[in-house]
Amino acid sequence: MSGLGGLNKSDNGVVIGLVQLQLPVVATPDDLARQTARIVELVGKARRNLGTMDLVVFPEYALHGLSMDINPAIMCTMDGPEVAAFKAACRNNSIWGCFSIMEANPGGNPYNVGIIIDDQGELRLYYRKLHPWVPVEPWEPGDLGIPVIDGPKGCKLGLIICHDGMFPEMAREAAYKGAEIMLRTAGYTAPIREAWRFTNQSNAFCNLMVTANVCMCGSDGTFDSMGEAMICNFDGTIVAQGTTGRADEIITAEVRPDLVREARANWGVENNIYQLGHRGFTAVAGGAQDAPYSYMHDLVNGRYRLPWEESVKVTDGTPSGFAAPQRLYGESRKEAAE
Repeated sequence: MSGLGGLNKSDNGVVIGLVQLQLPVVATPDDLARQTARIVELVGKARRNLGTMDLVVFPEYALHGLSMDINPAIMCTMDGPEVAAFKAACRNNSIWGCFSIMEANPGGNPYNVGIIIDDQGELRLYYRKLHPWVPVEPWEPGDLGIPVIDGPKGCKLGLIICHDGMFPEMAREAAYKGAEIMLRTAGYTAPIREAWRFTNQSNAFCNLMVTANVCMCGSDGTFDSMGEAMICNFDGTIVAQGTTGRADEIITAEVRPDLVREARANWGVENNIYQLGHRGFTAVAGGAQDAPYSYMHDLVNGRYRLPWEESVKVTDGTPSGFAAPQRLYGESRKEAAE
């Protein structure tokens, strides 16, 4: 179904390009400016590479690298020069783009943010990572939910980031809000390779949804990212995959949101996202529409607790060199100090 990587585009197709971006080292504002320019260059490469491409996707940490540095001097703002450069690149190349920034947060730690910009240079999606990769990542937990937008050619498009994809609830929520294509950007390194592959496929199959997923690539002298771009069809099969680990390679494929809509309407067996809320509809009219899952009720009521909670050893960021936090969720630094 990839249309030879998008070379042969159908009337209903959306062509996606996943950039296995070379992992950078960014420690200063000058480094940040250089990496911004590099990403802009690759937006142009994507357009020249494939005239049929609708959307180019850059990995998490594309701008900041994997240092986990929260130095205010290299944090971004939505009205800053980096986002402005990405908007201009999309507008100048008539292409949609998905980008990653670490955004300054005066009330707490920076947010790990994903944005989608349309081919006119307008911001269309703004997402704060809900599940930072603890204990390693210091980012503030996101507080805006999972937005779903009308993407290129009218597809329903969602975005999650890296570790988010290890929680089946994230992909389910994106699909529940209508996403036909879910992007997953990541900075994962090789130890996560197998989990990355099967969660990308299961997120697609369990929700009858296309998933398009990409990691950083290459080495920064400390970390080795793996590339591993993957586009999975709604039945969980892999449509396209980056297997060479070649930095800056763009993995492309055509996907068909219209076939996602068709499957969601017509599948009986394994239409799991529908059947979750209509259990046993063969036996009872409309199926059981209860919520039989204890963890859902406990999470909503603020009493989520595992049977083995007391034995969990890593419960803050101190093993990764971060001070134990003093703020509660929702508190600003100022409120916590009072």
